[in-house]
Amino acid sequence: MRTQVAIIGAGPAGLLLSHLLGEQGIDSILIESRTQEYVLSRIRAGILEHSTVQLLDEHGLGERLHREGHEHRGIYLQWPEERHHIDFRDLVDRSVWVYGQTEVTKDLVAAREKAGQQIYYDVSGTALHDVESDDPYVTFTDASGNAMRIDADVIAGCDGSFGPSRAAMPDAVRNTWERVYPYSWLGVLADVAPSTDELIYAWHQDGFAMHSMRSSTVSRLYLQVPNGTDIDTWSDDRIWDALATRLGHGQNGWTLNPGPITEKSVLPMRSYVQTPMRHGNLFLAGDAAHIVPPTGAKGLNLAVADVALLAPALAQMLRGKGTESADTYSDTALRRVWRCTHFSWWMTTMLHTGDNPFDTQLQLSQLKWVASSEAGAMGLAENYAGLPIGF
Repeated sequence: MRTQVAIIGAGPAGLLLSHLLGEQGIDSILIESRTQEYVLSRIRAGILEHSTVQLLDEHGLGERLHREGHEHRGIYLQWPEERHHIDFRDLVDRSVWVYGQTEVTKDLVAAREKAGQQIYYDVSGTALHDVESDDPYVTFTDASGNAMRIDADVIAGCDGSFGPSRAAMPDAVRNTWERVYPYSWLGVLADVAPSTDELIYAWHQDGFAMHSMRSSTVSRLYLQVPNGTDIDTWSDDRIWDALATRLGHGQNGWTLNPGPITEKSVLPMRSYVQTPMRHGNLFLAGDAAHIVPPTGAKGLNLAVADVALLAPALAQMLRGKGTESADTYSDTALRRVWRCTHFSWWMTTMLHTGDNPFDTQLQLSQLKWVASSEAGAMGLAENYAGLPIGF
């Protein structure tokens, strides 16, 4: 097969890239190691930045989001006996939307199927070849066991942290930065209406807790747990008891409503950045180049920001109108990547507890400053609600 852009990974980053390229008349083929059913069902991020929503709207992808999603003005920051609302609208005139990555993926799949996009699911043995040449190509085995090859002008690696694209960067040019955090999140989905109108980020001496939501009838909740935690040691009752304690059940009349837990898992937390995001005719976007802890709600939004830069850069290059944007793609994207990496680290280290009493006092001091200082609150709001695309 022959195409202009071979896209590895049919998650949100790859699907959005193919959509934006298609609007500019650039052909692409997508390949994905998972089945379509798996891609459409996996539970991931649920918060969309202001700029992400704007971009989806501009490209005809936001209709269902506005119909079924929920716009939030801000978040709550909490510590024992205190809960404060950080109002993004008042502070920076931006908001966020609760709309799960699963739903974004469904919208993108529907749009690409309508456009006749060629997508290969459930492939294996994906390998990238000659990425430093003008004739790169990808080989893989399709779901029926046939050996396949795609010749392309460029390859876009949108296949996450475990895909082959990241590893295709030669050791001689690859730089990596990583921080592994000494705790994980125990996350649950529960069939119960949220007990809050907006997300609660709670510092507690027993560990961080968060109350999020997926819809008006489904709650998403998290608990800080030690790395290596066995999910089987956490019964549903133990989870709800811990959430009630850390989220302040009974505080100022607020109640946490429990319900049936339909899914629970343990998520390790780390920060990771790999540079450069371009080598030869291989371009990386999303988790293939960077990972952030979920505390700052940046993972999916960073992938969207990458793709928003990459699509016009590739279109310009492939139309023979210059390579300036493609040449500066990595540096431009990394400016935002490092800003979001810092913000995610800052939120994580401010809210997750350890065994050092000195750190505890620093965390509480920082939380009180953010909640009481307009400048502090504005910094959080600006970063959380999202900087403009291209920052």
